[in-house]
Amino acid sequence: MPVIHLLLCSVTIFFVLYAPQPLLAEFAEQFNVSASDAGMLMSATMLPLAIAPICYGLLLAKSNPLRILKWTMLLLALSSLAFASMTSFSGLLFTRLIQGLLLPAALTAMTGYIGQQFSGSQLKRNMSLYIGSTIAGGYFGRTLAANFTVWFEWQSFYYLNALLLIVLAFSIRASKNKPPIIHATRFRDYLAPLKQSRLVRLYSSVFCMFFCFAGLLNFLPFILKYDFNLTDPSKVGWVYTGYLVGALGSIVTPWLQSKFHSTWRFLAVMFFIYATTIALLPVASVFFFVVLFTLFCACMFVIHSTAAPLANSISLAPATVTNGAYVSFYYSGGVLGSYLPGLIYEQAGIAWFCASLFIVCTVGLVLSLRNTVNPVR
Repeated sequence: MPVIHLLLCSVTIFFVLYAPQPLLAEFAEQFNVSASDAGMLMSATMLPLAIAPICYGLLLAKSNPLRILKWTMLLLALSSLAFASMTSFSGLLFTRLIQGLLLPAALTAMTGYIGQQFSGSQLKRNMSLYIGSTIAGGYFGRTLAANFTVWFEWQSFYYLNALLLIVLAFSIRASKNKPPIIHATRFRDYLAPLKQSRLVRLYSSVFCMFFCFAGLLNFLPFILKYDFNLTDPSKVGWVYTGYLVGALGSIVTPWLQSKFHSTWRFLAVMFFIYATTIALLPVASVFFFVVLFTLFCACMFVIHSTAAPLANSISLAPATVTNGAYVSFYYSGGVLGSYLPGLIYEQAGIAWFCASLFIVCTVGLVLSLRNTVNPVR
């Protein structure tokens, strides 16, 4: 499968995941629910993403990842059409839960395919390109969904994405890829290599990273609306341009890493900058907020682009299991981050909201420093 085809599949799959996010305030108003309840449209999808990938990684270890990807994309297309047809918030929530059960199969299949087919510098390069595609999918999914709401109606973007998913899925030639040969026979044989202390700390720092990212991105529409008086969905969508800048960060990550003698030290520095941007957000003007938000996104994706190939390089488990565990930790942070900080924001405002994110980010920094001090143990 050409890498460019895989990247296009990734973009449309991440459309499914993130398109509702800039519209949460609109959904809250249209369906008469609270901000934290509206945020559950993201939590409902991320909850299965937090649990299922490691299970899928085990089940798919001996399977053809391209065949799994093809059929999952077709089912995601049907779910997008179903989401657009719902007339109640409970219906939207149920459909998002179904999408959350489908998405882990697609993500595990894509990362597992990359882990199986490439190694060394090619693994780092293609994993960085894949992460760049997830950034592009997240950005254009959010921005186009917001702008389609203004230009047409919010359902129109879901119709378009369903069509793209179907076309790309039928273009996959799964028969040309053979599943890997793996001799392990028991689930615990697959999981045993994941018990390395430095790998567990890496996974845990990724949890903290995405907790902060999901928290800020999920409640950004409410912050912009209530703290900065931005109510136009299209303007809210364009604020996510800072998210797209993160794609550049993921692409230049290998070059940035080359400036450091230790990858673990590089991660710690990125976490420090990440935490600093969070700490400064409550005192920012609109312009300064956008600048900090851009730096925040860039740091997150540099960390992500570093951690994902690093996990593949140090893990002795099969690629689907290694990446399944990575995705599980990643979205476990997303589940909690997309809901809990919203409760704090509703009760105490933006200052305490950012304080909660800063604390979690500091934990990620400490875990990265721990690997820097003693990376082998």
